[in-house]
Amino acid sequence: MSNPATPPRSLAEALRARDDISLAVLLRARPDLITPVPTDLTQLATRAGTRASVLRALERLDRFALQSAEALAVAGDPASYQELLGLMAGDGGDPAVAGELPRAVAVLRDQALVWGDDDRLRLVRTAREVLAPSPQHPSPTGLGPTVREATSGMSPGRVQEIVAAAGLPSTHDPVSAVDALTGLFGHRRKMAKLLAAAPAESREVLSRLVWGPPYGQITPEPAAHLRWLLDRGLLLPTAPGTVVLPREVALHLREGRAHQEPEPVPPAVEPTAVHRPQVVDATAAGQAYTTLATVEELLKDWDEGGPAVLRAGGLSVRDLKRTAVALDVPEPIAAFWVELAYAAGLLASDGEADERFAATPAYDEWLNRPPAERWAQLAEAWLTATRTSGLVGGRDAKDRALSALGPGLDRSAAPEVRHRVLTLLAALPEGTAPAADSVLARLRWERPLRGPQQRDDDLRGRLARWTLSEAELLGVTGRGALSAHGRALLGAPAASGSKAASPARSAGPGDKLPVHHHHPAPGLPALAPLSPPEQALATATAGRLLAPLLPEPLDHVLLQADLTAVAPGPLRRPLADALGVLADVESKGGATVYRFTPASVRRALDAGRTASDLHAFLTEHSRTPVPQPLAYLIDDVARRHGHLRVGAASAYVRCDDDSVLNEIMADKRASGLRLRRLAPTVLATQADPAALLEGLRAMGYAPAAESAEGDVLITRAHAHRTPPRTAPEPVPDGPPPPDATLLTAAIRAIRAGDLAATTPRKSTGSTAVKGGELPRTTPAETLATMQAAVLTGDTVWIGYVNAEGTATQRVIAPVRVEGGFVTAYDHTADEVRTYPLHRVTGVAELAED
Repeated sequence: MSNPATPPRSLAEALRARDDISLAVLLRARPDLITPVPTDLTQLATRAGTRASVLRALERLDRFALQSAEALAVAGDPASYQELLGLMAGDGGDPAVAGELPRAVAVLRDQALVWGDDDRLRLVRTAREVLAPSPQHPSPTGLGPTVREATSGMSPGRVQEIVAAAGLPSTHDPVSAVDALTGLFGHRRKMAKLLAAAPAESREVLSRLVWGPPYGQITPEPAAHLRWLLDRGLLLPTAPGTVVLPREVALHLREGRAHQEPEPVPPAVEPTAVHRPQVVDATAAGQAYTTLATVEELLKDWDEGGPAVLRAGGLSVRDLKRTAVALDVPEPIAAFWVELAYAAGLLASDGEADERFAATPAYDEWLNRPPAERWAQLAEAWLTATRTSGLVGGRDAKDRALSALGPGLDRSAAPEVRHRVLTLLAALPEGTAPAADSVLARLRWERPLRGPQQRDDDLRGRLARWTLSEAELLGVTGRGALSAHGRALLGAPAASGSKAASPARSAGPGDKLPVHHHHPAPGLPALAPLSPPEQALATATAGRLLAPLLPEPLDHVLLQADLTAVAPGPLRRPLADALGVLADVESKGGATVYRFTPASVRRALDAGRTASDLHAFLTEHSRTPVPQPLAYLIDDVARRHGHLRVGAASAYVRCDDDSVLNEIMADKRASGLRLRRLAPTVLATQADPAALLEGLRAMGYAPAAESAEGDVLITRAHAHRTPPRTAPEPVPDGPPPPDATLLTAAIRAIRAGDLAATTPRKSTGSTAVKGGELPRTTPAETLATMQAAVLTGDTVWIGYVNAEGTATQRVIAPVRVEGGFVTAYDHTADEVRTYPLHRVTGVAELAED
């Protein structure tokens, strides 16, 4: 065990010096490090230095912490805190940088990207390799290689020529010559004097290279002003025709700054408008009601079986267009509603041979719940889903079209971005709508883009824009500001003056470790994504807040003389369903207008209703008298309904009034049906009954289908449902953050394993114990040492091979030895265990401290 006063010599030693709370912060920030749990701290340090893990950690740094890591990559190894501060703040200093740099360094330390004391800060080797400048991967700082790196392949004579041209005395070897040149370039006063003698054109060349990229092209015969720079080492050749500005020269020209624009403070989220909170909540509630109506309309339209599933999965472009027309929305919005219903588990493929999309059994359960609860279920599904409807219509990596409900729409960053955008809105005063560009700027500061490829495909920026528009569509926000029920959905504290309390976060068993990061970025609300139980509680709270704002369903309509009915608000479900059969929706909005037509009345009669049923229904549910034109329409259609009968012959028409059949035969429009008379009251055709019914109805008749027994067939809408389906599981962005129980258990196991791996041991018997090897003793020596440890209460180190043949090392305190077994307190597992002695490879006493 290392002395706490001794500076750590490796990352493993630095981790070994941490307390449990500090290790918990590391493992929560980088959950990939405990998947699976490391055996000891050395393995944890090794895993923390792997390229994949380091890249993931770098991608999750805020801009200033990343800039600090980039500065350490171009500093000495190790570097002091003062050297890092000089690179970040420059020669003139910067109070904002000086104030925020301790937080940035603490973040890098917490995440094991930097280790060591303030006088010996070390960036982990993999991070330095990723962030350090190279010709293939330029540094974000715009700095080039050091003088030593740039002159590594240069001849000693040429180095001496540069030293002499720079006004320095010649040296006896190239190493001291490079050191002298480095010292000159790093000396502010001497460098100023050297550059003061440079031609103006030479200084212009340096100014173009100073902020990067530091590489330039020259001809075999460079101009005089370039030759002046080359002679004095202010430009150094790296390849034929290519020169580079040495890092020390660039830092002098930059006045010591590694970055042109350090960003220690995140950009503020700027407001664009402020509304009264009541207006925001009412607007959001209105849109929430529209959400419910739209999803119901979508699935009602697919009630008898929706569009076919493409062979590659998903919805065809034609079917998406048809759905958009039915919902009276643009196609991207239609894709959003379809994906929302799918994410909530209300819509799926039926799995039949002729595969189609249809509502799931969960949709019927959803319909029977109160409106606020139905909205809350949709909102939670949207907040946590990784499927992203904004990608519909785009192309995947293989240039295949991305379709709604199809594969390839999952983006693991989507839930985090949605949560973060809404959290930024929650941090604003009530009723404040932010500027979208300022939200994007803030997100880019919190997760800066690295590399040109990521800059070209700013997925997080697009996700943020989609989040703002989708939250407004869904009713989470109103007029661009977060609503009270939207705030509750996040688990955010209720705004001042609000009666609703945010859901309390329950602590799990063994909750001993902190949940939040020790060093959040300045100005960031400490609001982490909720666990599933916490999210369920937050969703229920959001539903309770929304319920009073939703309009109460009505049990009446207003009938008008122009064969329309006006529903001044949402209708109760039985009334809405019955009216949807009897009339066609003409317009939607705050008030829905239904129109009665001969076809709609016939539809109700086909469903088994009689004229007297329809009159009674309208009288019961209308606040106005039934208009005479509507009563006449119902009676007229009912009088003719069923007068003609269509059956299967392939098909036939029969009617007791042969004059009606004569009229049909004489009508030119019937020529396509190819009717022929079998009897004075019967016509036959080769067309099927459905086509015959449709043809006669198009001619203005009201035929009724009949069964083989001659009874009228009553046609009712058949609700097609899929087999039970579960909602699609979100695709996680790496391992999920561990909860407190897992953290406590993992840290205990790592500590115990580290104790077993690092505790000094004494050799037993004639065999010496080498580091990293299991102890080897004879059975007699093993038994004797165990029995002695029981009497003395000592702790020993054993090698053990389990039933699967896996060898491990353990630190145990034997309690009892009998019957070929040893019962001991296992420090590695932190529990009492019993081990067969024949599986113990050997035993060694622990060395005394």
